[in-house]
Amino acid sequence: MIKENNSDINLFVEAAQGMKAFDIIVLDVKGISSITDCFIICSGRSNRQVTAICEFIKINLKEKGIDPVGIEGVKGGQWALIDYGHVIIHVFLDVAREFYNIEGLWLDAKKTVISDKGGPV
Repeated sequence: MIKENNSDINLFVEAAQGMKAFDIIVLDVKGISSITDCFIICSGRSNRQVTAICEFIKINLKEKGIDPVGIEGVKGGQWALIDYGHVIIHVFLDVAREFYNIEGLWLDAKKTVISDKGGPV
């Protein structure tokens, strides 16, 4: 799926796909960000789906022994952030994602678009 030195990125992407997150993008920000190596940005179609995606990611990765450093915004269902240290996952309600345009802030990052069917586009 993702061809990077951090092969575990696929675990994070697959967790997001597990609850039908869509428009998944992986931004490699190594060397241009001091806070993380990778952002995964995805969307949900409703507040409930955003919350469900976050909960699924958290549970799925915990079963694999991966615990988040921090979680913000899950209950609001507009924009949630799950921080795993080297990977930060942003889960947006689709209209909030368009408004905040996180991808636009990281134009220098290597971008991998994940197809809704599972692989990179």
